Amino acid sequence: MRVYYCDHFELPLPTGHRFPIGKYRLTRELVAAELGRHIQLEVADAPSYEQLARVHHRDYLQRVMQGQLSELEQRRIGFPWSEKMVQRSLRSTGATLAAAKAALSDGIAVHLSGGTHHAFADSGQGFCVFNDVAVAAMELLDVAQSTRILVLDLDVHQGNGTASIFANEPRVTTVSMHGDKNFPYQKTDGDIDIPLPDGTDDDLYQTHLRETLDDKLELEEFDFAFFIAGADPYEGDRMGRLSLSQRGLEQRDQLVFSKLANQEIPCAVVMGGGYAEIEAVARIHANTVGAALAHFQRISAAWPKTSHHLKNH
Repeated sequence: MRVYYCDHFELPLPTGHRFPIGKYRLTRELVAAELGRHIQLEVADAPSYEQLARVHHRDYLQRVMQGQLSELEQRRIGFPWSEKMVQRSLRSTGATLAAAKAALSDGIAVHLSGGTHHAFADSGQGFCVFNDVAVAAMELLDVAQSTRILVLDLDVHQGNGTASIFANEPRVTTVSMHGDKNFPYQKTDGDIDIPLPDGTDDDLYQTHLRETLDDKLELEEFDFAFFIAGADPYEGDRMGRLSLSQRGLEQRDQLVFSKLANQEIPCAVVMGGGYAEIEAVARIHANTVGAALAHFQRISAAWPKTSHHLKNH
């Protein structure tokens, strides 16, 4: 199974910054140690300007690339501008794009970062500069044979940027199951939003997820899925407000992969947020990769590779 990473592209942050950048390196090290014989760790290229411009306004891209973001824009993003910040954001977006293409042929692929779902077409927000899933989804719609894409966002924070970007795109269905009282405090309506009360535990979460996958969605309609597997519904997450155990998050992942396998839907998995102690976050992310690998091993022999491939362009 192909697994993409970009943690070696440095994101320079001030001392004491609340974003847990170390979780990405630690996740990669855990995954390499535990699953190394069964995965291919790869680094992806940055996306082209035109790939970004399918989603993001060109004036916003110019401000990002040339260091012209205002102080307010930088505060909304949560990162100070630097050339390294731009490069890191580009490489993370490129890794999701590569994972999507790999999933078309392999059934599933993983990016050990990504899920930057608060980035809008014309602005960044909440530690998100570019909307990696939106960029990859538009690539599949424009270049591949994908005609109906599901974005299943199980980060604890609502995917407001993704919902906005695809508000008038009927080929993409956005689903967000998130903390009702959590950031962003002004939500952007997606196709299906499932707000959860503070303290939601494993059982209640599983009930809502099953209801969503079984009753609110017709999964057979989709020919590709992006799964944002946030670690932040975890009970120890300082920004989460929900109460899922690590086992509950594993059950979440297993349920998602089982439902996608039943419909032979290829899936690109990205990690989303996680703000507990980085050892716990890395463990949760590594468990998600382990569940993805088990899914890959179940489907790989019979995967219909000929029916899910990029067109030659």
